[in-house]
Amino acid sequence: MARSRRKKGARSFALNVEQVVEFWKNLLEEKPLLPFVIPLVLLLWVFERWLFSFSNWVPLAIAVWATVQYGQYQHRIHVEELNKKWNQIILKTSPITPLEHCEWLNKLLMEVWPGYINPKLSIRFSQIVEKRLKHRKPRLIEKIELQEFSLGSTSPCLGLHGTRWSSSGDQRVMQLGFDWDANDISILLLAKLAKPLLGTAKIVINSLHIKGDLLVMPILEGKAVLYSFVSIPDVRIGVAFGSGGSQSLPATELPGVSNWLARLINETLVKTLVEPRRRCYSLPAVDLRKKAVGGIVYVRVISASKLSRSSLRGSPSRRQQNYSADSSLEEHYEDKDLTTFVEIELEELTRRTDARPGSDPRWDSMFNMVLHEETGTVRFNLYECIPGHVKYDYLTSCEVKMKYVADDSTTFWAIGPDSGIIAKHAEFCGDEVEMTVPFEGVNSGELTVRLVLKEWQFSDGSHSLNNFHSGSQQSLSGSSNFISRTGRKINVTVVEGKDLMPKDKSGKCDPYVKLQYGKIVQRTRTAHSPNHVWNQKFELDEIGGGECLMVKCYNEEIFGDENMGSARVNLEGLVEGSVRDIWVPLEKVNTGELRLQIEATRVDDNEGSRGQNIGSGNGWIELVIVEARDLVAADLRGTSDPYVKVQYGDLKKRTKVIFKTLNPQWHQTLEFPDDGSPLTLHVRDHNALLASSSIGDCVVEYQRLPPNQMADKWIPLQGVRKGEIHVLITRKVPELDKRTSIDSDSSSTRAHKISGQMKQMMVKFQSLIDDDNLEELSTALSELETLEDSQEEYMVQLETEQMLLLNKIKELGQEIINSSPSINRRSPGNGAIPY
Repeated sequence: MARSRRKKGARSFALNVEQVVEFWKNLLEEKPLLPFVIPLVLLLWVFERWLFSFSNWVPLAIAVWATVQYGQYQHRIHVEELNKKWNQIILKTSPITPLEHCEWLNKLLMEVWPGYINPKLSIRFSQIVEKRLKHRKPRLIEKIELQEFSLGSTSPCLGLHGTRWSSSGDQRVMQLGFDWDANDISILLLAKLAKPLLGTAKIVINSLHIKGDLLVMPILEGKAVLYSFVSIPDVRIGVAFGSGGSQSLPATELPGVSNWLARLINETLVKTLVEPRRRCYSLPAVDLRKKAVGGIVYVRVISASKLSRSSLRGSPSRRQQNYSADSSLEEHYEDKDLTTFVEIELEELTRRTDARPGSDPRWDSMFNMVLHEETGTVRFNLYECIPGHVKYDYLTSCEVKMKYVADDSTTFWAIGPDSGIIAKHAEFCGDEVEMTVPFEGVNSGELTVRLVLKEWQFSDGSHSLNNFHSGSQQSLSGSSNFISRTGRKINVTVVEGKDLMPKDKSGKCDPYVKLQYGKIVQRTRTAHSPNHVWNQKFELDEIGGGECLMVKCYNEEIFGDENMGSARVNLEGLVEGSVRDIWVPLEKVNTGELRLQIEATRVDDNEGSRGQNIGSGNGWIELVIVEARDLVAADLRGTSDPYVKVQYGDLKKRTKVIFKTLNPQWHQTLEFPDDGSPLTLHVRDHNALLASSSIGDCVVEYQRLPPNQMADKWIPLQGVRKGEIHVLITRKVPELDKRTSIDSDSSSTRAHKISGQMKQMMVKFQSLIDDDNLEELSTALSELETLEDSQEEYMVQLETEQMLLLNKIKELGQEIINSSPSINRRSPGNGAIPY
C-alpha cells in the first residue's frame, strides 16, 4: 500500500512540473523580454545589497515617470480637442458639406408619427383648412364644412437621397428631399351644393402625395427656423364622394372638385411656402402655453431709398408725350420727378401714405393694423402718381411677416438682399423693431419700416401688456370658442367714428353702422352731425365656433347707400363684467375707424332657473303692439299699408292692416305660451292683388325680463334704412288667481262672440262678391285673417287655462295626500267620517 502511494505521488509531482513548464513556455512567447528582466532584477538586488542603496532614489524615479506619462496623456487630449474644433471650423466655413443619408431620422419619424406627431399636426392643420375653406370655395358649392381630419399613419420621408448643408452669405441652409405619399388619410368635408344641383354631398380626401425639395434655415441664433420649398412641389390628391372611404357616388357627380382642391393646395403652398416665401417655426426656451388669437400692430413707414424708374418692376421706361404743339420729342421722366406712395396691406385691411417726390422719399406715417390670428403678413405696395392722370401705376412691393412665440415674444422676418434673410426678435410687446427690406426685383430700391406689436390677445381672455403708448386707442379683442347658447350676452355699443370719408369726395357724410353676428343684423340710426356719434347699444346672444362680429359702415344717399368700409371683430376671450373700449380700423378703404365698447355678461343663475320654472309651469308672453313710426314708403304714392306678422316659434299671428300711413297705430294684444322660443316681428305692406312686401323686421328680446313686469321698447327695424316699432311685453307668472291679461268676458261669451263675427263676415263676403267690389273684398280678407288669429289666440288661451287648472288640481290632490295622516289620527276621537 505504501509503495502504491509513493508511485501515485511521483506521478502527480511529474504532472505539476509539466504544467509549470508549459505555462513558462507560454509566458515566454507572450513576454519575450522576460528572461532578460529576471537577471537584471537579480543584479540590481545584489548591487543594492552589498554595494549601494537605492531606497532614496526609487520614489523620485517613479514620480518622474508618472509626470512624463501624465504630460503625454494631456498632450493627446489637447490634440483631440484641437482636431475636433478644427473639424467644426471646416464644417462651418465650408460652402457645402458632403451628402449624408438620414435613414435614422425616417425610422424615428415612423415610430413617433402615429401617436404624437399625427394628432398634433391634424389639430393644427384642421384649423388652417377650416379657415381657408370659409373664404375659398367654388361656385358649385354654397357652403362647406370640415367634419373630420386625420393625416393617417404614414409619415413623410425626409432626405431619401441625402441631406447636405450649404452657405448663402452668412446664412447656413440645409437642403433635403420631402416625399409624402399617404394613402390612408381621412379628410371629410360636408358640402351644401348651390343651384342648379342643390342638396348636400360628402367629399372625402383619402390620399395625398407631395414631393419636393425643402430648405431649412436657422435664424436668430437658433431661436427659430425658417422652412420653404425650393420650387413648386408636385401635389396629387385622391377624392371620393360619399361617406367614409367608400366611393358611393361617382366622381362625376361634382365636376371640378378634385381640380379645385388640388389648385387650392398649390396656391396655398405657392403663396406661403415656396421660395422666397418662408414659414417660421419658433424654438422658445420657455413655453407659456398660451394661444394667441389676435393682436394690434403699429406700422410706421419711414422712407424708401434708391428708387429708380428704369429698374422698378411694372414701370419699364414709361414716357409721356409733350402737350405743346411745337414739340415732337418724347420726354423721359427723371428719377427726381418720381412721385410715389406706399399702400400697407394686412389681410383685408389697407392703408396708404401721402405721395412724396424723389428717388429717396420720406413719409414717416404710422398706421394701426389688426391681426386676427397668431401670424400675419404686412405687405407694402409701392405706387407711382403720374401728373395729369387719375390712375395709379403699381411699381413693386415687399412684405414683412410676424409670428407670436410661446415665450410671449414676437418674431419678424422678411426676404433680404439676394433672397437672403432679415430677421428681428421683439422680446416683449411694445418693443420697436426697425427693418430695411428690399423691394422685389433687381436693384428696385429698399423700404425702411418700424413695427411695434402693441399687444397680443389670447383665448383665455388675457393680454400681453406693453409700455408703448400712442393716443387713446385700446386693444381689439380676439376670437371665441365658447359653447353656443350658453346664456352669455354680448353687449356692443357703437360709440363714434372718425376719419370717415365717402368715395365721391363731395364732403357730405351721413354714416350709419350695421352689425351682423350670426344671422342677427342690427343697424344704428344715421348720424347727421359732423362728429359722427351714435352711442347705440345692442344686445346679442353669444354664438360659439369662432363667429366674428361683422361691422359695416355706410353713407346714406338718395340713390343707394355707399359702402365706407367693413371690419371683423373676433370675440374670444371676453371677460364678464369688463368693458373693452376699442377702435376698429375699417378694411377695404384707405381711412376710417369706429369706436366700439364690447362687454360679455351672463344671465344670473337664479334668474335663469326662475325663468325655466316659469316656462315649465306654462306661463305666457303678453305682447302689445302699440305703434310704429317713420316707416319706409312701399307704395308709389309715398305711403304704406302696414301690418305686423308675429312669429313665436311655430306660432304665427298678425295684426290688422292700417291703410295709407307711415306712422300706424295698432294697440293690439297678442299672447303666447312661454316656451323660450325666439319672438320675431315682421312689418309688411299689404297689397290687394300682389304679394305683400317687407318694410322691416326685428327681434324682441324677452328672456331676461323679470316676471310680471312690463317692458316698454322702441325697436329699430332691420333690413331697411329707417323705421321703429313700439311694443309692450310682459312675461306673465302662471298664477291663476293673479292673471290679469285674460279678458273679463267668460269663455262661453267669447266663443259665441267669435262665432257670431265669423257668420257676419261670411255674409259680408257674399255681398261683396255679388257687387264685384275688389277693394273692399281685400279689406274684408284682411279682417278675416285677423279674426282667424283671434280664434287661434283664444284656443291657445283655452289650452293655457286647461294646463293651469290641471296644475291646480294636482297641487290640491298633493295637499290632500299630505294632510291625510293627521285626518286619520283625528277621526276616531271626533267621530268624523274618514274620506
